[in-house]
Amino acid sequence: MSKQDPKKLFIKTYGCQMNVYDSERMAEVLGEKGYVSTDTPDDADMILLNTCHIREKAAEKIYSELGRFKGLKAAKPDLKIGVAGCVAQAEGQEIMRRQPMVDLVVGPQSYHRLPQMEEQVAKGRKALDTDFPEEDKFEHMKARPKAQRGPTAFLTVQEGCDKFCAFCVVPYTRGAEVSRPADRILTEARDLVDRGVREITLLGQNVNAYHGAGPTGEVTLADLIWQLNDIDGLQRIRFTTSHPNDMDDALIDAHGTCDKLMPYLHLPVQSGSDRILKAMNRKHTAEEYINLIDRIRGARPDILLSGDFIVGFPGETDQDFEDTMALVEAVKYGQAYSFKYSTRPGTPAAERAQIDPDVANDRLQRLQALLKDQQRDIQNQMVGREVAVLFEKAGRLPGQLIGKSEYLHAVHVHAPADMQGQIARVQITESSSNSLAGTLLQTVAA
Repeated sequence: MSKQDPKKLFIKTYGCQMNVYDSERMAEVLGEKGYVSTDTPDDADMILLNTCHIREKAAEKIYSELGRFKGLKAAKPDLKIGVAGCVAQAEGQEIMRRQPMVDLVVGPQSYHRLPQMEEQVAKGRKALDTDFPEEDKFEHMKARPKAQRGPTAFLTVQEGCDKFCAFCVVPYTRGAEVSRPADRILTEARDLVDRGVREITLLGQNVNAYHGAGPTGEVTLADLIWQLNDIDGLQRIRFTTSHPNDMDDALIDAHGTCDKLMPYLHLPVQSGSDRILKAMNRKHTAEEYINLIDRIRGARPDILLSGDFIVGFPGETDQDFEDTMALVEAVKYGQAYSFKYSTRPGTPAAERAQIDPDVANDRLQRLQALLKDQQRDIQNQMVGREVAVLFEKAGRLPGQLIGKSEYLHAVHVHAPADMQGQIARVQITESSSNSLAGTLLQTVAA
């Protein structure tokens, strides 16, 4: 490689949307060291695995992935291999012990230090940084490059969690709740809009706990949404992931009054059993959750709701599970994520007696069948309706574009290629398992 050739960076991202955002920022930070992104590890000069620690055996999956790169490392000794994210935070030294070919390990709060770590590796030394630094990583990164972007983008506004749910590792890997200052979020949002973004999804481990510093005092998530609403060219706002206990009146009201806030809400409940909710340390009851849903639907009757569920939590009885099924029947979800409980070392629930795996599997299958029926019913009800679709990319068929409706349904339509990045009215004509099809009516926004 000549001095003029850029170094190539391959990042593989696991887990949530916040990791997607983090990977984008890591690529930008390493761009300062001359790296450009590549879609394949085969020609990379640096490989980064941006990891997630939420699911069972996450670390083992990373070791398996690293094993696939042994041949590359042997053939290309100068190849730098790094592990970032939550597994890195939890098991940094162990990763380097078990996989000596790993050159650097960086936690999710320290990736602004990647350029210095890369320099350390270039000098032949290992680099490990899994601290929770006092400085704000966002403050130590340069402004995002001005390259044109696609029509949608993620924007992290809050990190960490103070809830300490008994099953969750986030407080241990991401740290305490921290909110970014509002003016810096708004500056980044305006920059994204200038580069072609039309829809921004605000991200946080507990995003509706956002309380950022503003010029005249504290700014809540509802306040921030209204400030984003005033940005010319920004047409859609979403946020995820939320905790029921932080859905305040102002945020509920914004769903009914802010035109740019989309009618979609991901609001995890995890269980419909008060006994299990208490064991999970969720600090709310099933009835309180359902009452909250009623209030949200009172503000925005057409809102599509999404949720998270864990079955087989330690101590869950048949009746506890039936309580979860009853809650799902009462709420009716348009989308949901459901999982069998898996132990996360270091969390309180990991020390408790586990239930029979076969029982947990059976419960998961029953729950997923119900959730799938609800999703299908809600999608079928969209047939014949008009929706606004933001076209994001070309489809597989000639002349086809794919985008998202207000309700986050994927919709494919035959439309001119130059409509990519625009919002148009579409009449839904067909519902399939995971998407909708429609007919273009007219453009409503450029």
